[in-house]
Amino acid sequence: MPRFGLGQKGVMRKRVGVLMGGPSCERDISLKSGCAVLQALLNRGLEAVAVELPTAPLMNGYKEMVIDRLHSSDLDAVFITLHGEFGEDGGIQEILEGMGMPYTGSRVYASRLSMDKIGSREIFRSKDIATPRHRTVVRGGILAPAQGYFEELGSPLVIKPSDRGSSIGLSIIDSERNFYTAVHLAFKYSDRVMIEEYIKGCEITVGILGDKALPIVEIVPKKGFFDFKAKYEKGLTEYIIPAGIDREIHKLCHDVALLSHKALGVRFFSRVDMILSEKDVPVVLELNTIPGLTETSLLPKAALAAGIGFEDLVLKILGSVNHKGGA
Repeated sequence: MPRFGLGQKGVMRKRVGVLMGGPSCERDISLKSGCAVLQALLNRGLEAVAVELPTAPLMNGYKEMVIDRLHSSDLDAVFITLHGEFGEDGGIQEILEGMGMPYTGSRVYASRLSMDKIGSREIFRSKDIATPRHRTVVRGGILAPAQGYFEELGSPLVIKPSDRGSSIGLSIIDSERNFYTAVHLAFKYSDRVMIEEYIKGCEITVGILGDKALPIVEIVPKKGFFDFKAKYEKGLTEYIIPAGIDREIHKLCHDVALLSHKALGVRFFSRVDMILSEKDVPVVLELNTIPGLTETSLLPKAALAAGIGFEDLVLKILGSVNHKGGA
């Protein structure tokens, strides 16, 4: 497969497929990311095409359909903007590697590990990275009385699927009467549910680009917490860039984000979500290997604060298909 390079006029002379859509519950967000990336590539004179995957569930024949669609698109490389299931869990990456197709983002193992909040937290703890205390409940397993979780982990509790993004299926509860409803909601999206302590503090996110930390984004929801609605409905959340935190704490958060990125073997770019606790301890919630990529998404906001416009960000990510790091 030919390497990507710049032509005489600075234009990459290869055909790029922007992979979007797919079967995930984050499909609509993926389509927005994909359309934004596609337009950025076209604006820069690249030969880029949309490759939209259907919303059909992951059943027999889906993998073969994806391979046929990729082959028929006659691509030299793929820019992945699939979020969630099949996009960030190593599924599409495994297919592309089997085809010998260069692609953006992390490799199979790092993608799978990052998507698994339980597995990734075990790695974080082994590197002395702070994460919330939690308990795991599996479908069909034994769910202890709600009171026990409140006594062990405190109130409120955070209940969420172990392998979903965008706060889908997540609840924050402070009453036992809402406990089973929240667990049932989380089980709609995963076979494993996390019941974790709520960390009081400042919600921040650290974008990584070229394996270097970008300015920190402070997230301030105007009502409640940073749920799906607050993330994607305009005007419900304020973003402060760079975050209004002490310089030494800012560096500490950068260090923790980079350590998390490297610990999971992530390639070139990511976004690390964390809470800066009331004691100024960065507590890592999760790492996103394919964060939102619209001009108003958090990683592009952080890049812009570092002087990197959206189109330049997209080109940098595309150029990383030759990057040797990651797993």
